[in-house]
Amino acid sequence: MLRLMHVHAHPDDESSKGAASTVKYVREGVDVHVVTCTGGERGSILNPKMERPDVLENITEIRRAEMDAAREILGVRQDWLGYVDSGWPEGDPKPPLPEGCFGLVDPEVAAEPLVRLIRELRPHVVTTYDENGGYPHPDHIMCHKISMVAFEAAGDPERYPEAGEPWQPLKLYYQHGFNRPRFVAIHEAMEAAGLESPFAERLQEWKVDPEHDARITTRVPCGEYFEVRDRALIAHATQIDPDGFFFKAPIEIQQRVWPTEEFELVTSHVETTLPEDDLFAGIRGRDDLD
Repeated sequence: MLRLMHVHAHPDDESSKGAASTVKYVREGVDVHVVTCTGGERGSILNPKMERPDVLENITEIRRAEMDAAREILGVRQDWLGYVDSGWPEGDPKPPLPEGCFGLVDPEVAAEPLVRLIRELRPHVVTTYDENGGYPHPDHIMCHKISMVAFEAAGDPERYPEAGEPWQPLKLYYQHGFNRPRFVAIHEAMEAAGLESPFAERLQEWKVDPEHDARITTRVPCGEYFEVRDRALIAHATQIDPDGFFFKAPIEIQQRVWPTEEFELVTSHVETTLPEDDLFAGIRGRDDLD
């Protein structure tokens, strides 16, 4: 069985980043495992309908229940690393991060439980965020840092010797789902269809960066699973407003103009040819897989 591990910062990230391709692989019989670094305890309540005292008082338990629901919808297995959400620092200058939060941990120390999971679950492919975290949330950046440490260390018997039998994943990817060309394509298609695009203001503020867009190496066709992706996202009710901008673009338009999710191949221990349309390119069909 092929095995895929997604490493995410918070509950809801697994549903907002690469969820349709996750469902595609689950439906193909791939063992997909989500690792969630923090409990999302300091995540803002972004759904007005959930801004209630009882939600604020029980946010940790509620976010875990939301993750349970999303996990069932996606069909994945999931583990918590157990770190504490850093929150989003606001202000100028930004305030220091809370003591004991994920964003302040030593990456070499914090990578140990992830190394342990990699060695236990033995994924062939690992995905995480790029050096900017996808966006510069301190937990996303730390997620990148510990993923890089763990990917390199998991196969080295001299590193983290108490964390299990060494296992070297074959490929490492960064997720690039929030890329500007995708939003431009959907925006233009909506306007062409006579619909008001929810992305106009965002695109005006979004700096054009062809060099960053060119980092994409792998486009996984998964449009038929966009509806499942959205159901998993809506399961995170404290984070996602079902009437919000995420859902203003009709799925039919998304499937027609941009039916893929994007990744950047960072490290490969197998031969592959770029561009790819499969995270397991170069791995499928091998007779030496364990």
